[in-house]
Amino acid sequence: MKLISRKSITATAAIAVLGGLSIAAAPTQAATPTHSSATGHSGAAVHTTLTDRELAKLPLTNRHLTKHERANLAVVLRDYYVAEGKTLDADAFENSFAKDGVFNDMVPGVAYRGEALGDVPRYMVGLFPDVHRELKRITVNDDVVSIELSIQGTFEGPLQSPAGTVKPNGARVDVPTADFWYLHDGKVEKFDCFVGYSTMYAQMGVNFDWASAVDKH
Repeated sequence: MKLISRKSITATAAIAVLGGLSIAAAPTQAATPTHSSATGHSGAAVHTTLTDRELAKLPLTNRHLTKHERANLAVVLRDYYVAEGKTLDADAFENSFAKDGVFNDMVPGVAYRGEALGDVPRYMVGLFPDVHRELKRITVNDDVVSIELSIQGTFEGPLQSPAGTVKPNGARVDVPTADFWYLHDGKVEKFDCFVGYSTMYAQMGVNFDWASAVDKH
């Protein structure tokens, strides 16, 4: 479908902002067993470490993690889990951040803080109800957790864009993404996310008509 015309081509980033697409997904099946110790709903007790058996099932670049690094990784895996469609707990996601914590959607250049942190996974699940995150490579270095991943899901919810509403068409997406988590005292201080939005929109059937944006005199 043609979505972006000459008048709205400069608003492409706004669609990315509305999506909040960088975080609302779940760990790969290989990572799922860690949920027993690293996840839970708001108010529930959450373990602060991961066992050797749980670590062995994760795509880690280094398995010799300190107790502190295991605790940080547990926080990050829990955030992915509570942002999944089947186990959505937006309040738990929001509460994992420090009081002044921020989620930066780096491609459109938008920052989320406070209650807006919880709004992001809610919106994402509305767009891709079966959203899933495939973790491909995890690196933990003290208070920094870096993850190469792929966001997957089915386009089943309407997408509001500068040019109007894009109706869902059941298209499958598999979007390359890189996440960088910065923690302190068990809380997320900063979450920087880089999403391949151009790939995602193409898979959703949104084709940017660049030719219409070129002035012809």
